[in-house]
Amino acid sequence: MEYSGDHRFDVIIVGAGVMGSSAAYQLAKRGHKTLLLEQFDFLHHRGSSHGESRTIRATYPEDYYYTMVSESAQLWAQAQSEIGYKVHFPTQQFDMGPKDQQSLLSVVATCRKHGLAHRVMDSKTVSEYFSGRINIPENWIGVSTDLGGVIKPTKAVSMFQTLALKNGAVLRDNTKVANIKKDGENEGGVIVSTVKGEKFHGKKCIVTAGAWIGKLVKTVAGIEFPVDPLETTVCYWRIKEGHEDKFAIDSEFPTFASYGAPYVYGTPSLEYPGLIKVAVHGGYLCDPDKRPWGPGVKLEELKEWIKERFGGMVDTEGPVATQLCMYSMTPDEDFVIDFLGGEFGKDVVVGGGFSGHGFKMAPAVGRILAELATEGEAGGGVEMKQFSLRRFEENPKGNAKEYPDQVILGSCL
Repeated sequence: MEYSGDHRFDVIIVGAGVMGSSAAYQLAKRGHKTLLLEQFDFLHHRGSSHGESRTIRATYPEDYYYTMVSESAQLWAQAQSEIGYKVHFPTQQFDMGPKDQQSLLSVVATCRKHGLAHRVMDSKTVSEYFSGRINIPENWIGVSTDLGGVIKPTKAVSMFQTLALKNGAVLRDNTKVANIKKDGENEGGVIVSTVKGEKFHGKKCIVTAGAWIGKLVKTVAGIEFPVDPLETTVCYWRIKEGHEDKFAIDSEFPTFASYGAPYVYGTPSLEYPGLIKVAVHGGYLCDPDKRPWGPGVKLEELKEWIKERFGGMVDTEGPVATQLCMYSMTPDEDFVIDFLGGEFGKDVVVGGGFSGHGFKMAPAVGRILAELATEGEAGGGVEMKQFSLRRFEENPKGNAKEYPDQVILGSCL
């Protein structure tokens, strides 16, 4: 059924994943007439904002993410108070890896720079600290911090959409955008047209189309957007009988990340009792409209990692459940949050490349996108230069980093 209301808005958002939905919430609560468009059903499973768990952590090798994570932790709590239920479940964050691993050493440097309370431990201390639930080699170190936890992604997206709706936003799913053009006949702004022939006028537009952002930006502006879509697989492993409670979130078992090859991450048992989420950060390049839908998972390295880390208390025969998800990755794994520029100037804001680690920062990203669209700049003390679209013109690899890439392409899945 076609929308029968007013087709003129202050801001039109294309893409209703967590970033677009968070931006819609921020705009609507500030009194801006907002339209949120989604090409599929709301809360669909084809993109990057579905599933049962994401981690929140402030331990980044790149210290410029700390401000966004810290702000987001506060904004998650604020949104929860407005909706009346929880989407963020706090616990510790634990990072581990070889003691000479540059990424992990940069994590420690980030903690020190920002005054984030942390504890660096050797292998013996780690085993004692976690009562044998986590064990690391003698040449590894562990870093424990309190700012960690699990976010429920589908529930969180629903929260932002509900709050946006309560604040007056218009939400439309199954509405695929075909093009965005400058409005040269009226008062400026843009015309957003759909594949069904509908046209919406927006003073401003925000594009948060996830794995599809490259295709849409190519159509709209004729430029290559530096984001690669990847299909990744999340694995859940059975905790052996009698040990289930040791790995539950209410037993203070942490969210965790293991630096090096492979880069392994996971969450305590929460969404599926008796199962623990442990996966490898990586995936296969793919066309989001022609996905392989799971070519299988190469498990040998991951099985060995689980066997060594968890003291034999997790069954490594194979994952008992898997979920597929899309990453949208820039060459440097940093976000793109910028104006599209060109003929659009500051009328179109683009946000992409969030997948793999961005979900936790959705509240801050939503605020930034909203402010860029309505005020032409973003406050909050976040350094925006690292997220510039133009950084790839100077260096195709983007932001220079002193440590190796963490994401693994095509070899871990």
